[in-house]
Amino acid sequence: MSADPLLRTDASPSGERSVPDPHRWLEEVSGDEALAWVRARNDEAHAALGGGDLDATEAALREVLDSDDRIPDVSRIGDHLYNFWRDTEHERGLWRRTSLDSYRTDDPRWETVLDLDELAAAEDESWVWHGASVLRPAPEQLAAGEPWRRALVDLSPGGSDADVTREFDLVEKRFVPASEGGFHRPLAKGGLSWADEDTVYVFTDFGPGTTTPSGYPRIVKLWRRGTPLEDARTVYEGTDEDMYIMGRRSRTPGFERDVVRRSIAFYRSETYLVNAVGTPEQELVRIDAPESAEVGLHREWLLVELREDWTVAGRTYAGGSLLAAAADDFLAGSRDLTVLFAPTPSTSLVGATWTRHHLVLNVLDDVKNELHVLTPPDLEAGADTADGWVRSELPVDGELLTVGVRAVSPVDSDDVWVTSSGYLSPSTLALATVVGPGTDPAAPEPLKSAPAFFDASGMVAEQHFATSDDGTRVPYFVVGAAELVRPSDPAAPGAAPTLLYGYGGFEIPLLPGYSGTAGRAWLARGGVHVVANIRGGGEYGPRWHQAALRENRHRAYEDLAAVARDLVARGITTHEHLGVQGGSNGGLLAGNMLTQYPDLFGAVVIQVPLLDMQRYSHLLAGASWVAEYGDPDVPEDWEFLQTFSPYHLFDADREYPPVLLTTSTKDDRVHPGHARKMAAKMLAAGQDVTYYENIEGGHGGAANNAQAAHMSALAWTFLRARLA
Repeated sequence: MSADPLLRTDASPSGERSVPDPHRWLEEVSGDEALAWVRARNDEAHAALGGGDLDATEAALREVLDSDDRIPDVSRIGDHLYNFWRDTEHERGLWRRTSLDSYRTDDPRWETVLDLDELAAAEDESWVWHGASVLRPAPEQLAAGEPWRRALVDLSPGGSDADVTREFDLVEKRFVPASEGGFHRPLAKGGLSWADEDTVYVFTDFGPGTTTPSGYPRIVKLWRRGTPLEDARTVYEGTDEDMYIMGRRSRTPGFERDVVRRSIAFYRSETYLVNAVGTPEQELVRIDAPESAEVGLHREWLLVELREDWTVAGRTYAGGSLLAAAADDFLAGSRDLTVLFAPTPSTSLVGATWTRHHLVLNVLDDVKNELHVLTPPDLEAGADTADGWVRSELPVDGELLTVGVRAVSPVDSDDVWVTSSGYLSPSTLALATVVGPGTDPAAPEPLKSAPAFFDASGMVAEQHFATSDDGTRVPYFVVGAAELVRPSDPAAPGAAPTLLYGYGGFEIPLLPGYSGTAGRAWLARGGVHVVANIRGGGEYGPRWHQAALRENRHRAYEDLAAVARDLVARGITTHEHLGVQGGSNGGLLAGNMLTQYPDLFGAVVIQVPLLDMQRYSHLLAGASWVAEYGDPDVPEDWEFLQTFSPYHLFDADREYPPVLLTTSTKDDRVHPGHARKMAAKMLAAGQDVTYYENIEGGHGGAANNAQAAHMSALAWTFLRARLA
């Protein structure tokens, strides 16, 4: 047998030879033969979809993505508000800053901190911004008026998950070279995080045997300025089977803590406090919470968010609950826990944000937002945990809006950024101050409002429920012209081109939000847009997610099929005019709609997808998703995995709706071989398949606004052509 790792045959999980895979060679991401195949398919896609409609759509979408009227998303760092911005003139983007007073104006004065286009040109590298972390100065430094100076900037070549980290000086606005002691992490999956101004936590690829099966870091070390990376001192080393290891330091004055997080798998982790870090006396103390729980620390408080029921100290707490305890008491053995949130059949917790003195809970009730403020007892002032947490409200206005709350600075402020967005309501940003009970809150200060990028007059957004095969009620949102969304005679089949979008995985909820691109390319041109809140997502908390894990994955697909049928039953559309779209895990969803429910759809768009569920765990980051899907190398798991593996479910003798498959060569999370092999298999069977692969872009599919507009325009043009 050949030792070629791209051998064009497959083996079953039991080790027996199975049906040969003639397309396995397409897994060679940068192979000459594979890329020649990609270029040929891209040419065919442009030949099929190119022309005036594609060009006009792309131009319209580019206007939205590059608009100067978009709301600049900001973070407060010292006396400045920082923002990362892309537009026509700055394709790769600017990291820039302004003051709050200037930001309040219609035309803020921005100071450029780092120009990625200039950097990319100077270094001949297609840098894509991955973010930055800034070191908070020590209290004595802040008291002396010293500026926030030290940043760690993450940059990716072409948009891959693998990136580099380089130290940046915010005062001199330059990278600190290694010759001056600057921290530089070579290209890998991982990162750096600040411990102090001369020390960082480093978790990265240190060489053979130091990464997990998913390619993520297995070891976290403490690295001191001016020393070689190979001399960094190990703080924690995970096992060969772990998913990700990282470390960080909380620098809240008076509550400085070193923390190591060991991700065993998705939904399983351990959190350790590190005492005397980096010394011979170093000690790791595990926080004794369930592996499936999320653990957080803020000042004197410990929060535990449960995914599963937890019985402790004679009491059982329901999965989906949020619990609080005094951190020192908990570490000393007390299990005196306060329930801050407990789920109901219609509610779930989707976010919790600390300010200096309060905790803001973001709750969904049938996928609609509610915000609650909880004020803890002041332990520093001598209060007792038995004094209880006091609840007040942060009002949310508007129908079918998603409201987000983010602390401006949880260390020293009770201010929050409040964003809101709806399917037909452009985004807004306000600044609010959270107050406790007994104090009337001031009205949030409106700061920015995004423009309307399409004419929504006469359009409506509604929520409906479909009934899945097992009787479960599945919510979904419908957006479009009123006469299409509310047909006068539901018994008469509608013909509105309708796009159904879903995800259904990893406990991620799909919430209402404004999309100028979807509005321009679809809604304003007579289309109906539908978003389904199927099981596998997080719309109803962990239980909704867990209902579609592993051998129960079929429930997510049954849910989406139920929504598709309900749209037809309501007279909104017909199956011939109904399309379905999904990306990543949603690409697996769309792939299963294609192979299991082809009669329900007139077109299918599959983006950056998983499709070969026998190979997925051996490709790039795939091993990290075994908790979600199952392990194809375990015969018992393969029994159910093959029932939702589109690559194996495809039947060359069956008729399928037209398909658009897109991916990215630079995607180092979901291997582009999934999309390539599925397209090749379908093309060999004479199916109607359009394939496009962007050379850059990573898992997001695009590295800049121009690429994003092009990729999106291809999808909308394909859908209009197939569903009109």
